[in-house]
Amino acid sequence: MLNVSSPDHTELHDLFARLQGGDESAFHEVSEVLYQELYRIASRQLRSERSNHTLQPTALVHEAYLKLSDFQGRQFTGQVHFLATASRVMRQVLVDYARARGSQKRGGGGTPVPVTNVEIESETGLELIDLIALNDAIQDLGVEDESLARMIEMRFFGGLTAEEIADALGMSVHTVRHDLRYGQAWLRRRLAKA
Repeated sequence: MLNVSSPDHTELHDLFARLQGGDESAFHEVSEVLYQELYRIASRQLRSERSNHTLQPTALVHEAYLKLSDFQGRQFTGQVHFLATASRVMRQVLVDYARARGSQKRGGGGTPVPVTNVEIESETGLELIDLIALNDAIQDLGVEDESLARMIEMRFFGGLTAEEIADALGMSVHTVRHDLRYGQAWLRRRLAKA
């Protein structure tokens, strides 16, 4: 669960208002204030990676920071939206890394192996799923229902609760919980076919 209440709400509100007003220095300040949350998200995403992974949480946060700083307009609505976007960017960094590592393995003459796995929560506990397959499945889901794909990303990769997702998307918690169950079932069916 994201600890969205730990930083000073007034300070964050002012920073996001400055950011939306075009103050470029506010982005750096928001990142500093939320660094511990960004680090926690990176640690969560790397937790199920192999132990000798060359990316560490600090490096993943820094990669995400660089990519986030390039976003045009940076119209983050608040802390939850910022952290959800950062989580999505971190996932993409890991997917890009896994794809690059996979192409190196294939080019090296060895037997291709799943290069990166991620643990996701399910009704039966934790499941280990290939990150690239999960990414591809989420992209396919996004073609059918972009909002549902965003919810799944927020849940699996950002660690957001249904309440936090509802807050970020302006939806009811009941609807989010229902949609998450549907999305998880859709992903399981899609991944079973892969």
